[in-house]
Parts: sequence; C-alpha cells; structure tokens
Amino acid sequence: MNASLSAEIRAYVEGQRIARLATVDERNRPHLVPICFALDGETLYTAIDEKPKGGDPARLRRLRNIASNPQVQVLFDTYEDVDWAALRYVQLRGRARVVQPGDPQHLPAVALLRGRYRQYGMMALESHPIIAITVDRAVAWAGRG
Repeated sequence: MNASLSAEIRAYVEGQRIARLATVDERNRPHLVPICFALDGETLYTAIDEKPKGGDPARLRRLRNIASNPQVQVLFDTYEDVDWAALRYVQLRGRARVVQPGDPQHLPAVALLRGRYRQYGMMALESHPIIAITVDRAVAWAGRG
C-alpha cells in the first residue's frame, strides 16, 4: 500500500530542511536521528554521508534496525514559541530499505540529495548506502486546523 501524498503535505515536506527518522531495534527500542532528505514521488531518500560517525557506517544503528524491522517513521515539524496556532507536523510512515551503490535506484537518489544540499557535492555519496523509504501513510496536524 502506497500513500498518495496531498499537494499540501508534499509542499510542507519539501519546504523542510531537516527531519527526524525513527527506527526500532530487535528489542522494540526506538532510535531517532535527524536526517537530510529528498522526496521523489512516494519515496523519501536519506544518505549515509561522510559526517563523523564512530566506526563502520554499515554498523550504524539505523541500518541495523532497518535490517531487523523495516517499518519506520519520519517526522517533520514546525515549532513557534509565540504563536502556538502555527504549530504543525507531518509524519510519513513507511517501509525502508537500504540501497547499496550499484543498485539502479542509488545514483538517481544521490542526484536528488545533492540537488537539495550543496554540502553533499563535496562528499562521495556514490560509495555509501542510501535509505529509501516507501511512504505508506501520511499523518498531518496543524494548530490552525
């Protein structure tokens, strides 16, 4: 089952620069990390980039979690300290898979990510995995209704 993202949800998501990816490990413990992303149709991509990470990127908790449970959620939110009527969030729920270099989906995903984040132009994303999330459901809430 794929969600069909409304134009309003798509515009909100594409207007965000950061999101939070939630995965769950084999013992049902949640793990949450901030991510950069690109949305293509009903698929959201996020890179395993070259920022300092302890050890082998293939051993990252989010990748291990996806291997044991591919159900994930991505949160986009807006907080306004003064006007709480401006609060808003979108949750994209779906199924993740790790796209390795050489997969036909990999290089187009790299191009999308580089199109959104200039910093990725200086990183060898071609040699790193990408997480692809097929969106099954979108949940949205806004303080203004």
